[in-house]
Amino acid sequence: MELCHYLPFFQALPPAEQSALSHAAVRRRVPQGTLLHNGSADCLGLLVIELGQLRAYMTSDEGREITLYRLFDRDICLFSASCMLSSIQFDIIICAEKETAFWMIPADFYKRLMERSVAVSNYTNQLMASRFTEVMWLVEQILWKSFDQRLARFLVEESALEQTSLLITTHEKIAAHLGTAREVVTRMLKYFQSEGMVRLTRGAIELLDLKRLEILAQI
Repeated sequence: MELCHYLPFFQALPPAEQSALSHAAVRRRVPQGTLLHNGSADCLGLLVIELGQLRAYMTSDEGREITLYRLFDRDICLFSASCMLSSIQFDIIICAEKETAFWMIPADFYKRLMERSVAVSNYTNQLMASRFTEVMWLVEQILWKSFDQRLARFLVEESALEQTSLLITTHEKIAAHLGTAREVVTRMLKYFQSEGMVRLTRGAIELLDLKRLEILAQI
């Protein structure tokens, strides 16, 4: 499928702008684990995801990570072009959680396009508002939800995402997603296991009672 099918504003552009955008966009494919954007250290450009999965996260001064949001097929990653957004004052890191194919639109080109087109500017503002809404939801979860609720929700959502009750992951990876220490995750998972909700094995977590986890997560 061509780039034009992934950009809601494409048909609103004049033919010359459509052609310029199609030529400026670079198609790439990266393996799992690829670091695509490292905060203010670089400005890769706007990423339009064709197929795959990206993770946007932040790190503390102590090196602790927390996942802000994830991006999937047909999503658009704006913060990989954060250098063109003067209002962005914090560093976001973006990596590929799975093999990912995407188009990269250079930041300087997209900025000029945004300045010339009301449709592009409006879409960009809507996209930015949507991402900040996700981040604010995360802040609310951290402030007002207990850790057992947050962990249960993570497990349920991972199960839905991977379409399996057997999650191949580690306690350390879960801790990175939830912004806590591995020991905290391990302690809570062992409690879940004692309650019959999960079974823990090396490098994997099997969800035994999805309904109870959903109730705990208040989904």
